[in-house]
Amino acid sequence: MSILVRDVMVRDVAYAQIPGNRDDVLKTLQDRKVSGLPVVKKGEVVGIITRSDLLRNREEDQTALLMTRDPVVISPDKSVVQAARLLVQHKIRRLPVVEDKKLVGMVTVADIIQVAEDMEITESIEPYLQKETVVLWSEMPLPVAGSIMEFAAVEACPVIDTDLKLVGIISDRDLIKASVIEESVEKTDMSADGGEDAWMWDRVMQTINKYYTVSRIKLRDIPVSEAMVPPKTAFKTDKVSDCAAVMRKNRIDQMPVVRASRKLMGMLKDTDILLALVDYCERSGA
Repeated sequence: MSILVRDVMVRDVAYAQIPGNRDDVLKTLQDRKVSGLPVVKKGEVVGIITRSDLLRNREEDQTALLMTRDPVVISPDKSVVQAARLLVQHKIRRLPVVEDKKLVGMVTVADIIQVAEDMEITESIEPYLQKETVVLWSEMPLPVAGSIMEFAAVEACPVIDTDLKLVGIISDRDLIKASVIEESVEKTDMSADGGEDAWMWDRVMQTINKYYTVSRIKLRDIPVSEAMVPPKTAFKTDKVSDCAAVMRKNRIDQMPVVRASRKLMGMLKDTDILLALVDYCERSGA
């Protein structure tokens, strides 16, 4: 395949910096409507930070402690298929594009989804859909659902009702939208250790406490049904490129695969589309 990373990458890249904090990252994610950012220090890419990092580390504040270090990167002269292989191999969603150690772009799963759409891959999605998936109940409290997603390490879940029919889908993006930042003042008592003058501590320091502000991301106490969104669905016989087109048009990364009865039979992720693209190119020698 002759399509290169530089042909599909985003050049105007939103990024976080070190030093920095969680509030700066959250604001950039929301303002730029992206799910992850490269982290730059002195002009060089040193990490990646995502919505999932914020949800997993709700009491951490510093960007350097929230980010994933030593990210996988790619050169703009590599092929899109090579980028797709890296994304699938490392189970990641974005690759900073680096030239002479400097950030020059970003290529994401979504960028390669558009390539898969344009290639008109007519193979059905059935070999690639994932039949084992975490499912949530529509009336489950959102904080419980968020914890289940965190423990299962999934970024999106289909939602079913009491009749076991698919009624929605919820992602980490929806969790962020339904979250609030709470601040509280906490207290730590200070006490003397063996290296301090006992008289000083007894007479001067014994009433001093250290107070500090702690911020936490908290999910609102609402049912999943109030945070979920309507799902775009697929059937197992649908074509790979057709599903890629639906994902790109609707800016989604997962599609529940259903039977005619609306009963869930699995999930198709955009990374499954990438795998289908890699397989197609290997078979055709592209």
